[in-house]
Amino acid sequence: MKILIAEDNLVSRRLLRTHLEKWGYKVLCVCNGEEALELLQQEDAPKLAILDWMMPKMDGVEVCRQIRTRNNNSYVYIILFTAKEGDKNLIEAMNAGADDFISKSASRDELKARLRAGKRILALEEKLFSNQEKLRSEAMHDQLTGLLNHAAILDLLDRELDRAKRDGTFLSVAMADLDHFKHVNDTNGHLSGDIVLREAANRISRSVRLYDAVGRYGGEEFLIVMPGCEEKAGLAVAERILHGMCEKPCALPNAIVPVTVSIGVAAMNFEDSEAGAESMLRSADLALYQAKSSGRNRVVAAKDLEETLDNAIPQKHMDGCRFSQGRFR
Repeated sequence: MKILIAEDNLVSRRLLRTHLEKWGYKVLCVCNGEEALELLQQEDAPKLAILDWMMPKMDGVEVCRQIRTRNNNSYVYIILFTAKEGDKNLIEAMNAGADDFISKSASRDELKARLRAGKRILALEEKLFSNQEKLRSEAMHDQLTGLLNHAAILDLLDRELDRAKRDGTFLSVAMADLDHFKHVNDTNGHLSGDIVLREAANRISRSVRLYDAVGRYGGEEFLIVMPGCEEKAGLAVAERILHGMCEKPCALPNAIVPVTVSIGVAAMNFEDSEAGAESMLRSADLALYQAKSSGRNRVVAAKDLEETLDNAIPQKHMDGCRFSQGRFR
């Protein structure tokens, strides 16, 4: 573990360094508070720091305050190292954000024990952070396919839409629905259907660009968000998905089944200042419906739909249809 020593006294600094390197630490040394603060703000900063209370330019207490008030990537365990003693100084150090307070007259064994305590606390903090990240990831991803789940992909769409409007860039979305998926479940069972869904998710992910986002919208339906894509470029991505999906059948335990997909693509309309995620999704949804109605296994652009398409689709189908699952067969 890396550890920072901030000490202006050359003899004390060398003595500390000798002990710490003997105990297996990788030691970085500075001689004033400003250098300590700058180093502790770096991305790969030490997580343990021993700061002298009295230093040039900025004392150890002020370094503590600055570190605790800034948004750091990870926690730094700080020990104030000082000739000062007494409860008053201890309280001041702790109020400034120090984790521990040790006198320069303390024994080498006491310092070693306090550092071990600091390492245990940092290990617990790292484990807690790792668990939080795992829970956050699980909350955002679909358990079956590993893609972003419904809520997460919609949240990402909102953020990309805001960014596109702010920067004046393009944004396209594609709604993709597996063809005849109900037949797969009815004929081969739902476990086989899960295999098809996972394989479909993998094929879609391999077909999009690195900066595109793919989410499981519901059932056998997927939403692809494509930043920087006007509709023509969005259609090109959708065509790659189409061909990648049907290039070979999906192997099930007891069968080989073909997998195809129908896709509707819509782009943000800059002429409509009120355009939002809902209108984009509705346009892509209508294009997807048209792709299904036209024979499946194809891509349809929202702009190519006839104005009369809304009247051609029964209203009972459109009411709340965006959030239904498995509505297309």
